[in-house]
Amino acid sequence: MHDGCGGCFDNGKQVADKVRMMGFDRAPVPAALEIVCSHCNGTFKMETMVSACPACNMVYAVTPCHCTQSDHAMAAGIGY
Repeated sequence: MHDGCGGCFDNGKQVADKVRMMGFDRAPVPAALEIVCSHCNGTFKMETMVSACPACNMVYAVTPCHCTQSDHAMAAGIGY
């Protein structure tokens, strides 16, 4: 059920679903990630594995294996 760090994801919804299934969606990332929102171009700090942009509610997700790199955070959708 767990692919370790070798799992491949096509989009942010898949990442969010996987992280939620694993129970890590509210787990903190080691250091907040600086995210530039792809929807509103605002900047926010991603502090948990699944976080939403406070300006527009675009949800971003990152796997525990890649939670130290903001370029691995993927947009899942507004309110997802």
